[in-house]
Amino acid sequence: MPEASYRKLEPVALSRVRLTGGFWAERVETTRAVTLPIEYDLCKKTGRIDAWKWAPGERHEPHIFWDSDVAKWIEAAAYSLTTRPDKKLERRIDAVVEMMAQAQGEDGYLNSHFLRVEPQKRWTNLRDWHELYCAGHLMEAAVAYHEVTGKREFLDLMCRYADYIGKVFGRKKGQKRGYPGHEEIELALVKLYRATGERRYLDLSKFFVDERGRRPHYCDLEAVERGEVPKGHRHGDYRYNQSHLPVREQTEVLGHAVRACYLYAGMADVAAETGDRELARACRRLWKNLTEKRLFVTGGVGPTSRNEGFTIDYDLPNESAYAETCAAIALVFWAHRMLHLDADAQYADVMERALYNGVLSGISLDGKRFFYANPLAVYPAMNEFSPGHVTATRQEWFGCACCPPNVARLLASIGGYMYSKGRNEIWVHLYGAGAVEIETKGQNVSIEQKTEYPWQGRVRIHVAPERPSTFALALRVPGWCRQAKVKVNGKAVALDKIIRKGYAHISREWKSGDTVDFELPMPVERIEANPKVRQDCGRVALQRGPLVYCLEEADNGRDLSDLALPRDSRLRVVTDRKLFGGTPAIVGKALRRDERAWKTGAGDGRALYRPAGSKTKSVTIKAVPYFLWANRREGEMVVWIREA
Repeated sequence: MPEASYRKLEPVALSRVRLTGGFWAERVETTRAVTLPIEYDLCKKTGRIDAWKWAPGERHEPHIFWDSDVAKWIEAAAYSLTTRPDKKLERRIDAVVEMMAQAQGEDGYLNSHFLRVEPQKRWTNLRDWHELYCAGHLMEAAVAYHEVTGKREFLDLMCRYADYIGKVFGRKKGQKRGYPGHEEIELALVKLYRATGERRYLDLSKFFVDERGRRPHYCDLEAVERGEVPKGHRHGDYRYNQSHLPVREQTEVLGHAVRACYLYAGMADVAAETGDRELARACRRLWKNLTEKRLFVTGGVGPTSRNEGFTIDYDLPNESAYAETCAAIALVFWAHRMLHLDADAQYADVMERALYNGVLSGISLDGKRFFYANPLAVYPAMNEFSPGHVTATRQEWFGCACCPPNVARLLASIGGYMYSKGRNEIWVHLYGAGAVEIETKGQNVSIEQKTEYPWQGRVRIHVAPERPSTFALALRVPGWCRQAKVKVNGKAVALDKIIRKGYAHISREWKSGDTVDFELPMPVERIEANPKVRQDCGRVALQRGPLVYCLEEADNGRDLSDLALPRDSRLRVVTDRKLFGGTPAIVGKALRRDERAWKTGAGDGRALYRPAGSKTKSVTIKAVPYFLWANRREGEMVVWIREA
């Protein structure tokens, strides 16, 4: 197995976590019962499932990135099997794996498009095509399926593929010194290394990371080999795929947001496994740029559809925000890896923000429909003029269907993001009803959470070691919480003396039956953006706990942009049983201009402009969690509200 990692924390395996009810258990069950079957049927209907046995002349010619869609579905299904065995689902996966086995080349190559459609073009355009990206997703799926079932066939297929890739790419004579145009294989190879203990997979990942951005630029060289004149990337320059500079020299998050965050996650993995401090510093530098200048309040990333990614510092538009679902998911992956590298709550805070807002908005409450882009304001009449996939309604599927199976695999594995262990420490990152078994000091310790989080901020934790033992329980104090309180067996603990990097470290001899009561008050807060975020000047967003709220037309009528929230308006939390079964909403008084003054008076009452001074009227507004928007009927939506 792999040598010791340099990361400070080790994640607790999903198989050791049990969600017993509440928020996350409901989402996991919806994913299992609804989303996974729907996605399988759509992959089957569109030809993705059978791509490896396609023949010329048949319908549904395999696309260059179809393999990744199926791989993400398999990975999601594998995680679902971890929490609930399902023989039918397992047989479906085995059937797909068997198709891959039949299709795999003698040399180990495995890509449905380039095996069946254009075999002569294999490895000829790493810049634009997705061979290494698809390979990475297949590797992740194989590792997940092996961990759950113990079956070796899929894992062996991918090891053969990885070994073949290792022969094609490298610094030896005759090898290609290339790297993927769409990053992903970097983090996947580290997973393969951890699953098999084979160092060559970690070395290959490090090669792809280190080669990126070197001169002469590989994409220019391969363009010449194709008989083309090198012109940089077809989406602009090489910032688009983060190959404009070697990664250790990069200081800004740039280009396609999904590619970027997958790359940074892979960099963090390589740094953690090799002890590469320079690479770790690059990760922290890029993290700082993202979180201080380029992150939406919802945890979304990537403001524009033009490059599906980043522009400049503080450019965070609302109605045209792209904020692809896959990008928020990739950010969760990166944050989770940085958390384990540095053991710092700043990463868990961003991970939580993205999970509850930017990720969950990408899938409907019933698990049947999806958003590709996640804007922070919507005016439905502009749908046909909106950029890219920015719409006011979720879709059943997409031609480029990366987001639906991606959100499924994250939700199916959410338990694996909740806990970690360190040296004589048990870490709790996310709160939700459930239990976990963690091995520490040679024994199993049971940790059980009872909570209605994120709707309420009370968390009761039952600690039950097999025998009395001294260790630390590290509880994250969320960055949004101002006045957390903790009690152990009913006795208050002074938090200011035990907090380090955002975690309350409770070190004592623990006995079965010990309880920790963690109070995380959740008042409604008005959030304002940095003055340099020009789109949000004079506006506030409403947040309660980890949830960002928004206004919808269904509750507040049309012309939401005309609403203004007075600074002294009292905001209350109310539970409406008719609102998604009792979701807490935020209500308060706001001002709206009296439209009657524009319909009557001088002239024909249809003035487009008039001297300022319109009278306003007081109205009641209701805000709902952002991730729940567009689950009723199509209508306007805004996150940032004008302040009166």
